[in-house]
Amino acid sequence: MTSSNVTWQPGRLTRDDRTQSLGARGATVWLTGLSGSGKSTVAAGVEQRLVQQGRCAYRLDGDNLRTGLNGDLGFSRKAREENARRAAEVACLFADAGVVAVVALISPYAESRLQARQIHERVGLVFLEVYMAAQVDVCSRRDPKGLYAKASAGEIGSFTGVDDPYEVPDAPDLIIEPGTTPEGAVDAVVAELNRAEAGLRRGAHPEA
Repeated sequence: MTSSNVTWQPGRLTRDDRTQSLGARGATVWLTGLSGSGKSTVAAGVEQRLVQQGRCAYRLDGDNLRTGLNGDLGFSRKAREENARRAAEVACLFADAGVVAVVALISPYAESRLQARQIHERVGLVFLEVYMAAQVDVCSRRDPKGLYAKASAGEIGSFTGVDDPYEVPDAPDLIIEPGTTPEGAVDAVVAELNRAEAGLRRGAHPEA
């Protein structure tokens, strides 16, 4: 959706100019999965690893976004879709600027995740969907925030995995199984990101 009576204002730099200055292209790593599946832990590790390697990276955590940018949104299906849309648009801006945006967001609906991918791919940016595959029984045992206990007690409604659906990705770029250590998950995500970027370079994807 586009606002009326607006015109895109071009700048004086291309993405290649920014890439040349930073020494790397931007991308988005999108971690999806149930609450308690390890998204935030892995996202923090990926962000740290990339920065230690000399790359620009920034973590966009779902809870953090809801304290500011998405603080006006609830948890209806429409609000969750808008939550994911805003996160995707911001991540795309970061990636275009040469930063690796590491998004940790439940993003329970397949259509929202597809939209996030399309926002990036239509402008030639790498987008990786990483599925944290821990199922609800595992996540409810972990329950690091006590949310499953509250949902089971009826204190929280429309809770993903309890009384609201989570649509499992059909073909994510990477699956992190629940037995994987945080360090092993970070290794896998960074390796997959490197592969995707190498493929983009070989394909010489034109900048949109």
